[in-house]
Amino acid sequence: MNRQDKQNVVETLHTAWTEATAGVVTHYRGLTVSEMGSLRRDLRSAKVKMQVVKNTLARRAAEGTDFAVAEEFFSGPTAIAYGTDPVALAKALSDFAKSNKALKIIGGVLDGKKLEEADVKALASLPSREVLLAKMLGSMQSPLSGFVRTLNEVPASFVRTLAAVRDQKQAVS
Repeated sequence: MNRQDKQNVVETLHTAWTEATAGVVTHYRGLTVSEMGSLRRDLRSAKVKMQVVKNTLARRAAEGTDFAVAEEFFSGPTAIAYGTDPVALAKALSDFAKSNKALKIIGGVLDGKKLEEADVKALASLPSREVLLAKMLGSMQSPLSGFVRTLNEVPASFVRTLAAVRDQKQAVS
């Protein structure tokens, strides 16, 4: 790679990492080309990008971004996955790492905070964004539906009382 190509890689990564909210640093030694292609497809379906990059270029690209806290992870054969959905990112990498022992999760970054390997795995165990939103919406609707049931019970109770009085009068006559 000549100097201009290296500068272009650094600028591209710097721009991408400025926009990304999460990233995970992995070591990929031992993965075949087809396994790496499969990993990239899995990540692409989760709207995550992955870049294999030289560590010195990664350090330069990380300057001035949230990824600067992960510089200690930039050693060895480094592949860095990044995106805006941290749970989807962690899930995709963790699922792939379970079936392919050659992929090793080293650590990551979430909103400027350094994550260790255990933190990334804990993030992967969270439910997806859609599930969390559905649970929150259900929690918000629960008090409202209880209130509506309570309000509905007053006229229903009144109607049942009137029906009982009517039935009682019919039984007497």
